[in-house]
Amino acid sequence: MLSLEQILPVIDRAIGQLTFESHSQSLFDPIKYILSNGGKRIRPAFVLMACDLYGGSVDKALPTALGLEIFHNFTLLHDDLIDEADIRRNRPTVHKKWNRNTAILSGDAMLISAYRLIGETPLACLREILPLFTQTAIEICEGQQFDMEFETREEVTEAEYIEMIRLKTAVLLACCLKSGAILGGAPSAESEKLYRFGLHLGLAFQLQDDLLDVYGNPQMFGKNIGGDILCNKKTFLLIHALQQASAAQKHAISRYRSASGDFTPDEKIAAFISLYTQLQIKELTENRIVHYYNMAMSELDGLDVPAERLAVIRDASRRLMKRES
Repeated sequence: MLSLEQILPVIDRAIGQLTFESHSQSLFDPIKYILSNGGKRIRPAFVLMACDLYGGSVDKALPTALGLEIFHNFTLLHDDLIDEADIRRNRPTVHKKWNRNTAILSGDAMLISAYRLIGETPLACLREILPLFTQTAIEICEGQQFDMEFETREEVTEAEYIEMIRLKTAVLLACCLKSGAILGGAPSAESEKLYRFGLHLGLAFQLQDDLLDVYGNPQMFGKNIGGDILCNKKTFLLIHALQQASAAQKHAISRYRSASGDFTPDEKIAAFISLYTQLQIKELTENRIVHYYNMAMSELDGLDVPAERLAVIRDASRRLMKRES
C-alpha cells in the first residue's frame, strides 16, 4: 500500500507534465498558474489511495485523479471570483493577476480540461465514474448557489449550513474516494462506504476551514485571516453566534456587519473574535469537527480491508484535520 508521501510526488510530477495544446496559450496561462500554486492535493491522493486499497493500478487511475484535481481548482478559481478574494495560497488570485473576464474564460477551459481527463478513465469504470462526476459537479454548483443565497438571509439554521457545505465541499471528497474504489475493483458496498467516509470527512474539513479563517495563522493558512468575517459570510461560527447572542451582542453584530460602519477591517475581525470567545463558539465548532471526523472513521471501520492497508488513509485523514492551511 502506497503512503501519502509516495503518492504526492506522483501527482505533482503528473501535474507538472500536463500540456494544453491551443492556438491561444494565454487562455491556459492562468490554468498553469493556479495548478502551480500547490495545495494539499488530497483529492487526487484519495483517488489513488482508494484505488491502491483494493489492489488497482495507480497509473491507470492517474488521469481520473488529475481530472478531479483540475476540477477542484476550477471551483476555487470561480469561488475566488464570486467572493472577490485577493489571495489564494499566498499568491494573487487569477482575477487579480489578470482580470475577471480572463478568470471566467480560463475557468471554463479548466472545466472542459477536467472532463477531458476524466474521459481517459478505463472504459469499464468510466460508465460508473462519469455519471458520478457529473452529479458531483451539479451538486457543487447547488452548494455555491445556497452559499450565495445565505448572504441575503438573516437567519440560516445549522442544518441548512451543513447541507450547503455537504454539497459545496464534501461531495467532491466523497466522489474522489468512490472513484478510486471503482478503479480498484472494489465491491459496490465498499465504494459506498468510502463515499460516506468522504462526506463526513468533508464536513469536518469545511468546519475546520471556517475555524482556521478566524483563528488560523495567515502565513500557514495561505489566505487572509478573517476573510469570511469581512465578507459577512454565513459560516458555522456566525450562525451559532447569531443564535446565542444577547440583544446587545446582536446589535453589535448588526453594526459591524453594516457596510457604513465607522471601523477598520482589523477592528471588525477583532470584534467578532471577541464575540466568538465570549459565546464559546470555537469550542462548539471543534466539537462538531470531532463529531463528523468520528463518523468518518466509523465508515472506515466497516470496510472489508486489512487494518494495515487502511492505516494509510487513516493517517492521511488525521494529517488533514491537523492542518494549519
